[in-house]
Amino acid sequence: MPTDLNVTSHDLLAAARAHDKEALGRLLQTYRSYLKLLAEAQLRGKLQARFSASDVVQDTFLSAHRSFPKFRGQTEPEFRGWLRKILVYHLGRIVEQHAVAGKRNVHRELSVEEIGAAIGRSTMRLESMLAGHGASPSQEARRREDAVLLADRMEKLPADYREVLVLRHLEGLPFAEVAERMGRSSGAVRMLWLRALEVLRELMNREESA
Repeated sequence: MPTDLNVTSHDLLAAARAHDKEALGRLLQTYRSYLKLLAEAQLRGKLQARFSASDVVQDTFLSAHRSFPKFRGQTEPEFRGWLRKILVYHLGRIVEQHAVAGKRNVHRELSVEEIGAAIGRSTMRLESMLAGHGASPSQEARRREDAVLLADRMEKLPADYREVLVLRHLEGLPFAEVAERMGRSSGAVRMLWLRALEVLRELMNREESA
């Protein structure tokens, strides 16, 4: 089990593949905020009222822990992609439960493929959301690659800052629709969005200079 405070996800993955269960537990925990953020972007409206993103992530971790011996990847990006697939599976189950509880036609609800595509779009948006806002090319590249760290920092934001970023970036909504969802004017939402980006950038820069 790696004990260095600077241990990386790659180190934890290697230890987990060597049958270190504690390392696997630590590895999974590093993706909690990341997976929660992706789940939140899918659980909207009535789904959000009935199901918790945190519970979906916990179910994802339980499945990943049980199925880890079947994981054949070697790299951290492969492991992250594998976790996203498990997350999609559990989100699909939630949609099915919601349809059955509401006596809807399950086939009219989102399919697992559609949820997977939406998660894919949210992932790409998360990885590039700070690009073009004053960062240098090297900083932008690092931020695009460091979506897990970005999600951790978003977890620390005030609720309204986090919400406007999720709606605008992960869901890709226009400002008019974000304003409608949040019950604010478009102008107020734009100002909130700019402030949220500024605070998030400060958090990221603080970590880089630490």
